[in-house]
Amino acid sequence: MENIINSLQQFWAFTGFANCTWQHLVMIVIGLIFITLGIVKHWEPLLLVPIGFGMIIGNIPLFFSPETGLGLKVGIYEEGSVLNILYHGVRNGWYPPLIFLGIGAMTDFSALISQPRLMLIGAAAQMGIFGAYLLSLVFGFLPNEAGAIGIIGGADGPTAIFLSSKLAPELMGAIAVSAYSYMALVPVIQKPIMLLLTTKKERLIRMAKPRAVSQQEKIIFPIIGFLCTAFIVPSGLPLLGMLFFGNLLKESGVTKRLASTASGPLIDVVTTLIGLTVGASTQADVFLSARSIKIFGLGLLSFVIATTCGVLFAKLMNALSPEGHKVNPLIGNAGVSAVPDSARVSETVGMECDPENHLLMHAMAPNVAGVIGSAVAAGILLGFLG
Repeated sequence: MENIINSLQQFWAFTGFANCTWQHLVMIVIGLIFITLGIVKHWEPLLLVPIGFGMIIGNIPLFFSPETGLGLKVGIYEEGSVLNILYHGVRNGWYPPLIFLGIGAMTDFSALISQPRLMLIGAAAQMGIFGAYLLSLVFGFLPNEAGAIGIIGGADGPTAIFLSSKLAPELMGAIAVSAYSYMALVPVIQKPIMLLLTTKKERLIRMAKPRAVSQQEKIIFPIIGFLCTAFIVPSGLPLLGMLFFGNLLKESGVTKRLASTASGPLIDVVTTLIGLTVGASTQADVFLSARSIKIFGLGLLSFVIATTCGVLFAKLMNALSPEGHKVNPLIGNAGVSAVPDSARVSETVGMECDPENHLLMHAMAPNVAGVIGSAVAAGILLGFLG
């Protein structure tokens, strides 16, 4: 009988119920909220569902004995476990360049090629990154940590993961979850800012139709774009190289199989793995801290600053543009690199004011410029702080 009782006690000691804390329960609830938002609200479900389920996986309480050092070696931070091996793609920055390859293979840069001046809006929106960097320093973060936090303002999850893996690996879980959370909340955060900063007259501006772009221009653009950006910011090579390479595969017309693989199965697999492992990295004992709360707050400020700078710069461009070339400031929010969600917000808000005013193609220009801009900004920060 005593042996049976001892066996049952030993079994109980290894269960999640015996090792559960309120912190684990909080993180599991947050994971369930992420899944709910993805499924019910359709807010970035390809990201929020894997991240949410990853949070649940990462917060199943595991047995560990401080006296003997023995425990279940299945968690994401236990060397040699399956989750830990998959997490190497995040920790060592392997996944983000592969995602950029897929983004390049599915992105049409025609809107930017036909209206190159709108690239300036994408550049202006990157001020959110550097604004958050300065605020992070004020809040006591080290320069390398502040740089990793600031990149959240680019609304680019892969870039945030890539930079934080190099500058502040210990903050990567909070930074990645913050970046992806705000990407999902693009419509909620950006619309009030856009309406606050623009007048009804400005929101009714109809922009001139973009010119047609030749196939030759589309092929030349990724080559010239890569050479220009890589020579200016060589440290951004992994992201910029894969982005423009993926676009060349798409536009060349002779590598359709490679482009289809990069924009389909490859990016789907990598997105699944990056979401699941980032979510699993939010173990309660690592994630729940005052620093994580600060990062979420600074990430929100970064996103707000980026959107504000984009809209205000679009207003400035509109004021300086002659008749026939006016810029609708509603496309300013698209300067952040949440492709194509922020461009869709421009379209939605514009059509609410004028159902026949379609801004999507115009907004895609600063939107894809924002993708390039966030990679360049990451390269600058890595070059100075890495």
